[in-house]
Amino acid sequence: MDEILPSLPATPYKFYRPDAHLIGIAAGGALLVDYWNAPLPGAATDGAEFGFRDEVYWFYKSARPITKPEEGARDLLNRRDNSVVSLPRGFEKECTVSMGVAGDLIQAEGLEQSKNVLFSTVADVLFEKDISFANYESVVAQDEVAKEALGDGRSFTMCCSKEQYSTLTQHNGEHFTVLNTANNHTFDLDLAGLETTQKLLEQDGIVNVGTPRNVEEHGRGTILTSKGIKIGFVSATFGIRRFKLPPHERHRIHVAKLCSKYVAPELELLKRQITDCKAQGCDFIVGSLHWGWEFEFFPRESQIKAAHAVVEAGIDLLLGHHPHVIQPVEFYPTVRDPKRIAVIAYSLGSTTFGWFTAPHMMLSLMLNVELAKGTLDGAPHTYISAAKPVPVFRHHFMEAGKLLMRIEKLADHVSPLGKMPPSVQKMNEYAKLVLGDSYAR
Repeated sequence: MDEILPSLPATPYKFYRPDAHLIGIAAGGALLVDYWNAPLPGAATDGAEFGFRDEVYWFYKSARPITKPEEGARDLLNRRDNSVVSLPRGFEKECTVSMGVAGDLIQAEGLEQSKNVLFSTVADVLFEKDISFANYESVVAQDEVAKEALGDGRSFTMCCSKEQYSTLTQHNGEHFTVLNTANNHTFDLDLAGLETTQKLLEQDGIVNVGTPRNVEEHGRGTILTSKGIKIGFVSATFGIRRFKLPPHERHRIHVAKLCSKYVAPELELLKRQITDCKAQGCDFIVGSLHWGWEFEFFPRESQIKAAHAVVEAGIDLLLGHHPHVIQPVEFYPTVRDPKRIAVIAYSLGSTTFGWFTAPHMMLSLMLNVELAKGTLDGAPHTYISAAKPVPVFRHHFMEAGKLLMRIEKLADHVSPLGKMPPSVQKMNEYAKLVLGDSYAR
């Protein structure tokens, strides 16, 4: 029987940056009057662009997430029905590949105790597929280095031990197939942290995308062939916090201003990678974007336009991560191919992220996708034949005196009679708000 849980933090509000008294006072005042109920225009999401107002807004919405879309983003609500995804009439299928996708994989103190428990109830969604993908966001270091970097747990540094890395990246000996390593925490432990992480990924046979090791790889896609389907992965992150790469190491990450408050989204780096994937004869292109505004349940209008632009350039499946909350999955009919439905997951949320207990932070998304390669009118094509968002959440429990974490499918805990714990009820409301008709399919 589960033991009584210890007191756990609800959100980062008043948890990080205990020295930031003015920010805390201002955010607390804003919360009292419900100051922001829609996205703040001109807000920064890149830490390098943060000012005082951005800090206050960040802490405010970490406690009270933004549940309304921008006015210019409302049209997205009409494209959330996954029933539109199907193979074109006359398509002759030759082979298929299944994919399981998760969001951010982030360390939590003591997470190593949950090895082979963490993914036990969602293994069918991730590890029983031909390809499994997630965003890996906690570089690896020796225990003493990680402990020093994390300090008292109130640091924004994301790093972990080898044992925690193992918990995050595998289940019963089955590893993720592909992990994105281009994100704003890639260099939290300088280049050494990235290199240690890349060596472990290589040893475990995990393909990592977004962090080239040499100059020649920069701006190129990463290619993986599974069951006869050649898949190109392209990746970029919106920023790398305040870290400055030395000039001779700037090739080590695919980074572009995707969400700057000063300039329009820069898409050239992504388009270079797309062009490279096409040149290498890829059947299908997956885009991994670390971007977006944290704790906002809908993408900004600029993101929607950018997503459509890179899809029209050649991306077929776009996987977004960073906001720590879920955002809609869009089923977008492409102009470049009227028979193609591209799938755009704006934010899959954080699969793991500390021990926070607020419903908006516990909830995340997984995505099941099936690709089909074949011919249509005598020409080769690879389409998405099915795509289903799967809402999941982190369940914390005590067992044998240990605090454990397990990812649960939300549908397994939702009662048709409406009798469910308040946290499950709230997560169910958020899932319906964000996913629309696709939630129940």
